[in-house]
Amino acid sequence: MAIQIKKAVKYDAKLRLSIAGPSGSGKTWTSLTLATAMSGDKGICVIDTERGSASKYADLFTFDVIELDTFSPLLYVEAIQAVEEAGYGVLVIDSLSHAWNGTGGLLEIVENIAQRKYSKNTYVAWKDATPLQNALIDALTRANLHIIVTMRSKQEYVLEKNERTGKMEPRKAGMAPIQRDGLEYEFDVHVDMDIDNTMIVQKSRCSALAGQVIPKPDARVAETLKTWLSGAPAPVTTPIPLPERPASRDRLNQVYALGRKANLYANTDEFAVFVQLTLNLPVVPEIKELTEKQLRDVEATIVQRQQQAQQAVQPTTTAKAG
Repeated sequence: MAIQIKKAVKYDAKLRLSIAGPSGSGKTWTSLTLATAMSGDKGICVIDTERGSASKYADLFTFDVIELDTFSPLLYVEAIQAVEEAGYGVLVIDSLSHAWNGTGGLLEIVENIAQRKYSKNTYVAWKDATPLQNALIDALTRANLHIIVTMRSKQEYVLEKNERTGKMEPRKAGMAPIQRDGLEYEFDVHVDMDIDNTMIVQKSRCSALAGQVIPKPDARVAETLKTWLSGAPAPVTTPIPLPERPASRDRLNQVYALGRKANLYANTDEFAVFVQLTLNLPVVPEIKELTEKQLRDVEATIVQRQQQAQQAVQPTTTAKAG
């Protein structure tokens, strides 16, 4: 591809804002306050990972909700894509920390991969898991709507040498979001909320907010952001297809049982070979790594085989009856 040099243009842009803080710091309230001011007439959708906690504000804010109870990064990707396709103006993800350390989140995925493929070596397992995190980041940064995410905070420590003893000792270094290190830098603005509901802007591409400390932030913050985000009409881009999420364990068990009932295989090893032949794969696959689309294709083949077997039996039955 030929290298092109062109004049830089500031286009209309969509907000990427991350809000980190401990429980009770006002992350959800602040997200909904800013989202309401940013949404215009296009509406708000909340991905709620906190057992319906966002809906406790439904008497004060108007929004739709997707409630997750497992937290694979690719499930987040699927939800982001669904919200974008539905035409919402703002997506609030409350919270993104679950994609890291929640049930089915990246840390659990790494442990499962290490157990299954790498003799419990989690260091090596990261090479299989990191693409899932990258897919989540791509979805967050490419979606054509405003996105506000919350993240839980934890106490961060750094190791420093004690000049008196000569030993390395941990020292408190403030709070850090519970997610993969550095994720906050994918956002235009990253803020911390403290227990007094004060917003501390830690990183901002919006110069009007850089370094600000804002008690109980309100819609005025959103107005500042909207002004900063405005520019020339953005060029039309072709959306990049998002990866399909892995099939759930329940779905795997369901399809496996369907084929066993049809006597197409007798055990999991034979099922894996059946999957390989059905999908025309070069090697026998790891069943747990099948995507939902692959599993649907396998299921369709099983149903087709069942129907063929039933049709083959019908003439014989009719002949005996005659």
